[in-house]
Amino acid sequence: MNPFSRYDDSVAFLTKLDEDWAKLIARVGPCRHDPKAAREPYEALVRAIAYQQLTAKAGDAIIGRLKALFDDRAFPSPEDLIAAEFDALRACGFSASKIATVKAIAEGATTGVIPARDIAITMDDEDLIARMVAIKGIGRWTVEMLLMYSLERMDILPADDFGVREGYRALKSLDEQLKPKALREISKAWAPHRTVASWYLWRMPRERGNTLK
Repeated sequence: MNPFSRYDDSVAFLTKLDEDWAKLIARVGPCRHDPKAAREPYEALVRAIAYQQLTAKAGDAIIGRLKALFDDRAFPSPEDLIAAEFDALRACGFSASKIATVKAIAEGATTGVIPARDIAITMDDEDLIARMVAIKGIGRWTVEMLLMYSLERMDILPADDFGVREGYRALKSLDEQLKPKALREISKAWAPHRTVASWYLWRMPRERGNTLK
């Protein structure tokens, strides 16, 4: 069975929105959104912080060095990160602010602020966002990545994401990006398929003046 066939209804819905969406989807092809559903929310958040404002290659390197510090396990536990020395984490490539956030995430996982996966899957999107952004250094975007890639939520639009906003600007040939609030309002018409919409907007050609002919 094709694992991506679950997106067929979303793709069909978005294709029918208007000609711009239809052309984008025809150019990009089938949706290949690939969540990592086996990850616990704690691990997903640590990974999101590692990759924040970095290229995928740089994020991969940081996570690789972090895992190497604890080579007897697949991923360090919250207790591992709480006990980890600042200099050891700094050597992995984390900035001082990211180290503080990673340690706060680890603390949150031990106290229950960050729920285990079996609890998180029962919680509403906005409830999870409100709960996790209370942790210093965790913003809405970080939790939205968790919702999309670890909890496989299908109606997430990270409107603060530059790539999503730039993708929509290019899609509609706008002079400038919409503000997140405005894009969230427009995206209501894409529900409940906003995760797939985001996937396509990330792949929208970025050149100014580009048209999807």
